[in-house]
Amino acid sequence: MTDVAATREFIKSLPKTETHLHVEGALPWELLERKNPAKYCRKPDFRGESFRYESFEQFESTLIDHALDWFDSPDSYHEAAGLIFKKQVEQNVRYVETSFHAGMMEFLKIPGEEILQAILSAVPPELEVRVFLGISRNAYTPYLAPMLEEAIEQWDSLAGIDLHGLESLPMEEWTIPFWQRASSFGKMLKAHAGEFGPAENVEQAVTQLNVRRIQHGIRASESEEVMDLLLDKDVTLDLCPISNYKLRVVDEWDTHPIRSFMDRGIRCTVSTDDPLSFNNSLTQEYETLVAKLGFSSREIGRLAKNGFFVADLESGETTAYQRQIDELVNNACSINE
Repeated sequence: MTDVAATREFIKSLPKTETHLHVEGALPWELLERKNPAKYCRKPDFRGESFRYESFEQFESTLIDHALDWFDSPDSYHEAAGLIFKKQVEQNVRYVETSFHAGMMEFLKIPGEEILQAILSAVPPELEVRVFLGISRNAYTPYLAPMLEEAIEQWDSLAGIDLHGLESLPMEEWTIPFWQRASSFGKMLKAHAGEFGPAENVEQAVTQLNVRRIQHGIRASESEEVMDLLLDKDVTLDLCPISNYKLRVVDEWDTHPIRSFMDRGIRCTVSTDDPLSFNNSLTQEYETLVAKLGFSSREIGRLAKNGFFVADLESGETTAYQRQIDELVNNACSINE
């Protein structure tokens, strides 16, 4: 077996988690092809391997245009989620944290709890899934605010909330007390920060929102003080390397800070972010770290174990998965030695 084939087999065999995944951004392309064959008969440029977006705005408009061609009802969420989860199981993913966008409640005039239940009802028995509500930085409008309050207080099946949206927007006054209320109702807290915005945005999410799960956080690498904060507060960065490259968050692969974070002792996980937009899979994320950054089997195993460390699972399940990963890593290393 060649080194490439052995690496692929090793990655495939690992039990994995996906902890940074947007439902709308994970819409399987084949559903669009089926719904409108004439419009989607050819692969678009943005799904090409070498394609890189010119701006976040280009990425966002492309994603929204395609997502709104499919998502129009709870049933559409159920069907898309079912295929998304099927693809995860095929990659030996055992645990998923995904979010749906709160703005869809306004765009589509669909009750958010119906979207939540549609996603959860598509979960196969082989997979554990936790669903978050993605809330834009400017989402607390007269229309959405009552729905957001209802979500954290009354949606028992909602795992948590995640701050989304342009980081150039300021954190509005409602955000800190809302994140506090969500925590008091037992919701897990996340925030997108330090992707296009500065390291200070990561610091703000950790110190003011009391978040311990940062989605991306790449710009934290630009501040020694913020990296120290991440260590001190035991914060996890849910990273998406292919997304970072294709969105030009990093200029080149060798400037991606994932290894510097890990060497510093900062816990990192790996996920896909928006497979609709990047035409990526979780196994490709791991394979890319090996091919582009020379990650070893032990480093890949460490990332996989980190995913289970933060997973909302019983401690016995977490321990069992981490032991399995250790065994697979030790076997892979013994073969290579």
